[in-house]
Amino acid sequence: MTDSSPKKDGWNSRIGVILAVAGSAVGIGNFLRFPGQAAEYGGGAFMIAYIIAFLFIGLPICWTEWAMGRFGGKHGFNTAPGIFNVFSGRSSVPKYFGVIALVIPIIIYMYYVYIESWCLGYAANFLAGNMSFENVSEAGAFFAKFTGIAKDGSSLAFGFDQVGGYLIIVFIINFFLIFRGLSKGIELFCKFAMPTLLLLAFVILIRVLTLGTPDASKPENNVYNGLGFMWNPTKYYVEESVTQDDGATEWVVQEELVGAASIALAQEKAAGSETVRVMKKGVGEQLLNPQLWLAAAGQIFFSLSVGFGIILTYASYLKKDSDVVLSGLTATSTNEFCEVGLGGLITLPAAVAFLGVAGLAGVGTGTFSLGFNVLPMVFSEMPGGSIFGFLFFFLLFLAAVTSSLSMLQPGIAFLEEALTLNRKQSVAILGVITSMGTLFVVYFSESLKALDTLDFWVGTFLIFVLATFQIILFGWVWGTKAGLEEAAHGASISIPRFFAFIIKYVTPLFLLVVFALFILYNVLGISGGSMSSYITDLIGENPNKVAWMSVSLIVLMGGFFTLMISGVERYREFKKKMGGGA
Repeated sequence: MTDSSPKKDGWNSRIGVILAVAGSAVGIGNFLRFPGQAAEYGGGAFMIAYIIAFLFIGLPICWTEWAMGRFGGKHGFNTAPGIFNVFSGRSSVPKYFGVIALVIPIIIYMYYVYIESWCLGYAANFLAGNMSFENVSEAGAFFAKFTGIAKDGSSLAFGFDQVGGYLIIVFIINFFLIFRGLSKGIELFCKFAMPTLLLLAFVILIRVLTLGTPDASKPENNVYNGLGFMWNPTKYYVEESVTQDDGATEWVVQEELVGAASIALAQEKAAGSETVRVMKKGVGEQLLNPQLWLAAAGQIFFSLSVGFGIILTYASYLKKDSDVVLSGLTATSTNEFCEVGLGGLITLPAAVAFLGVAGLAGVGTGTFSLGFNVLPMVFSEMPGGSIFGFLFFFLLFLAAVTSSLSMLQPGIAFLEEALTLNRKQSVAILGVITSMGTLFVVYFSESLKALDTLDFWVGTFLIFVLATFQIILFGWVWGTKAGLEEAAHGASISIPRFFAFIIKYVTPLFLLVVFALFILYNVLGISGGSMSSYITDLIGENPNKVAWMSVSLIVLMGGFFTLMISGVERYREFKKKMGGGA
């Protein structure tokens, strides 16, 4: 039985929805977070875990979200609460899990749009020739001034080299496009932005791969060693024996070695020393590290936008016979190509070519340090660096906009669905909500504390929760047989039969194990012998007020949407029609 009420919006073409879903996935994480994660967790070893996570978590959840979204759309629902309500039988509980699918994208938008404005600001400053740095420290000082990380409130400034003006521009762009709707806004922009993004990435990739050895006096600093640092499955480290206060000795990693010449030289030096040694770490040993699996699974969630509630909403606007299997595979493949084939070959190889492995290790491979401290200095050293710096950060800006637009659509759709508002009214309400949230993140800019806290609890913790719930709802409540039959309707290709077993058993188990490890290592902090700072910020001896306010914002948003869901008459009417309870 379906709801015959007309949809308020829709997609114009199949390629449009594929590019929109791919655009929601392709973002800053593809070109900055992924290379840093891969380098930190072993390159080739990380890729093994990453591919396994993609096959057992990313692709199954992606297909289930496409199928569930389209099926919910057939009944006239375009957001997670309504879609979950369709599958819940007599229970009213599942629709309240939809709250998480609303909170995640809206909260992420509040800080993601802030990062998006950094990309636009850096692109503008590169184009203006203001990004000439002698070292990473100078690049870091520019980043600190631009983002206001030294002091709360200092980011609310509007100079050419400060973030305020760019944030306003980015906010206006996002809401202008989201106001135009799916086909005339998101779809039209992604049809332009995604090909442009790919073209820019290819231009930068060609430049990076032709860097060779920029400084002949430092032959080890070359693009080939950069690729090795990123991708080698076997790792070599220099370790030094350090005496602790209690007299005990401990071997401490000093640096990673890349390149046969560097490894041979280090082994020769270590041969006559009792306090220095060269250690080899194979793939098997690296794969025993639980943090590697956490990082790989987290990157899959972050990269594919699964567990966000976004794909559910996008797929709900499809026609009832639209292909969800090939479309889902195409969208995820596009994202993986951008991440592995482009991001993985651009960022770290360029950094190693100019800084070397030791220099890069000194500043770190985190998303922000790599992207906004290291790469600007690299482009400063590169011939034509101002142009290539502009192209790279404009590429990041386009990728960020395609992602941030997708974060707004679930909230817009819910306000229209729950309150029967028109587009103008829903955009206005969400604009007020997100602008206040973004102002909170921007004002509490010291050490990026608000951003970091929101990212952990929403961008990591709640995504695990939602993804686990979704796969259990699909496999155990709706049933894999019914779900895969729905997915096969109108499909050009079939989902392999063995995925029924994976979706019902392997993916939930994989998620639960990874989630348990995440709680143990990243929340309770057992690997470091103490609780994570995300916990001690809330219940420690010296609680952090910004962390408390950030978590309170999440709870407030959740409570707001929970109250709204409880009062949606359409959800109760649907239950009555289907013979269920209220």
